[in-house]
Amino acid sequence: MNKQKKIGILTSGGDAPGMNAAIRAVVRTAIYNDFKVIGIRRGFDGLISADFIEMNARSVSDSINKGGTILLTARCPEMMTVEGQKKASEICKILGLDVLVVIGGDGSFNGALKLAELGVNVMCLPGTIDLDLNCSEYTIGFDTAVNTAMEAINKIRDTSSSHERCSVVEVMGRDAGYIAAWCAVTGGAEDVLIPEMKVTQEEVIQQILANRNKGKTHNLIVVAEGVGRTEELARHIELVTGIETRATILGHLQRGGSPTATDRMHASMMGYLAVEAFKDNKKNRIIVFNKGRYEDLDVVEALNMEKKIDQNIYDIIKILAI
Repeated sequence: MNKQKKIGILTSGGDAPGMNAAIRAVVRTAIYNDFKVIGIRRGFDGLISADFIEMNARSVSDSINKGGTILLTARCPEMMTVEGQKKASEICKILGLDVLVVIGGDGSFNGALKLAELGVNVMCLPGTIDLDLNCSEYTIGFDTAVNTAMEAINKIRDTSSSHERCSVVEVMGRDAGYIAAWCAVTGGAEDVLIPEMKVTQEEVIQQILANRNKGKTHNLIVVAEGVGRTEELARHIELVTGIETRATILGHLQRGGSPTATDRMHASMMGYLAVEAFKDNKKNRIIVFNKGRYEDLDVVEALNMEKKIDQNIYDIIKILAI
């Protein structure tokens, strides 16, 4: 008799809305195909410490609408060491995993790559609000994070307008400016600072002064986390222009909340396709979404891809803010 195949699944790195939808899709697609599913708690840290549970269809009930991750997540410095990687691969073999599904960002995928090099079959799903994975135009959680930030910016704009202030709002994204760029366009910002484009404080102030000369009574500046120094910028703007300026750092507010329909849909499709790829005997793949289509790419190939933010985005923001 054929041995029942076994799928392991973990979420790693920062949590992202939609991770639960992906977990749900993997678990239920696997069970539909008569595979056993092992849920590994707390990411690679839980893998190294063998913190796991057997999952069934009921394990993921009422999870598709929840933010965060029901499997929990944690940073794992030990996974960055050769000893930790070897221990993690041995646990996979002891558990008898035929494939390990890893949901996370680039750090998580680099960990998965190390396991692949040690003989563990991995399937990766892009789960990060930062949209900073080179191999995919979409990452699970980005849409929800942008919508959460945009709603907060809408409220800040109301107060900024009422008090004729300048508001400087910092959004997340680590070293990538995608959340900031999207929030600047959708929030009607007058300016944006992102790591991919160099804009000085003086240029921002010149824009604010030009806006005042045109009769604008308030300004919204969006700053990416990777640029930072948001409070310093706000103080400098107020000092030079005399315009009352407030800094707001949205922080981890953007990570939580019920995922949008877009995040639920993509996460569900990617989870399903990860199991299908395993069924087709594919090894060490990343499920991605590019040019309107889902595809699976080799892990090494995917991690070596380059991705650049559209350089026209800054010009578009400036045009729409006139």
